[in-house]
Amino acid sequence: MYEIISKKVLNKDVDLMQIKAPLVAKNAKPGHFIILRVDENGERIPLTITEVSDDLVTIIYQKLGFSTRLLGKLQVGDSISDFVGPLGKASHIVNEHKIIGVAGGVGAAPLFPQLKEYKRLGKHVTLVIGARSKEHIILLDDYKEFCDEIYIATDNGSLGQKGFVTDVLQTLYQTHTYDHAIAIGPLVMMKSTVELNKKHGIKTDVSLNPIMIDGTGMCGNCRVSIGGKTFFACVDGPDFPGEEVDFDELIARQSYYKDEEHICNLGLE
Repeated sequence: MYEIISKKVLNKDVDLMQIKAPLVAKNAKPGHFIILRVDENGERIPLTITEVSDDLVTIIYQKLGFSTRLLGKLQVGDSISDFVGPLGKASHIVNEHKIIGVAGGVGAAPLFPQLKEYKRLGKHVTLVIGARSKEHIILLDDYKEFCDEIYIATDNGSLGQKGFVTDVLQTLYQTHTYDHAIAIGPLVMMKSTVELNKKHGIKTDVSLNPIMIDGTGMCGNCRVSIGGKTFFACVDGPDFPGEEVDFDELIARQSYYKDEEHICNLGLE
């Protein structure tokens, strides 16, 4: 069992938890993820590791479905049945100087350890972060501790520029240049960011989070098409070169289990 050491509500939809998991913390690197089960009858939930400190692992999750809402009901002192990791491949840290990270919604969580690592290596780090509203911008104060520049976009204009992260990027690219980009967020947002960056000659890494079950590649549910070939996000990723990702296929596959998700959600209503 893995004890919950601390919990913080970031907004009405998103929580942060610190879990005591010494072996995971010892081996985790930026880009790694874990798979947890709330109890022994629960489904597996893949979550990127946001941060590690001593024997604690920080995760951030969005309370969207049945299992994440059950997770959200747990409090400090409670325990999680399974907490497996680190899984996947660590992020490829490129040898470039000016790095721009683009986060959409809860994509700010998996982006955080990557940008922090670039800053530790002495790189110039810029963050463009976007969400539906001011309330949905997460980790902003944490990013401010190390980012050289931060730009914000919200759909309703409640914080930063009104619009999308790509609107901010279009303005930035008129006067700024960058060597490499990382984009993490909704599939449509990552696709748009990759397409825009490609026009400006900027290569973009993306982090993919398709449906995962076992975390070892055996089930095949997390398969993604990269450069015309099939890869498994749980063992080959989750990071991939954005220019090679078949986003249209991924977007279509995201809706495969909508009916089943609805039935599961009825259990908490």
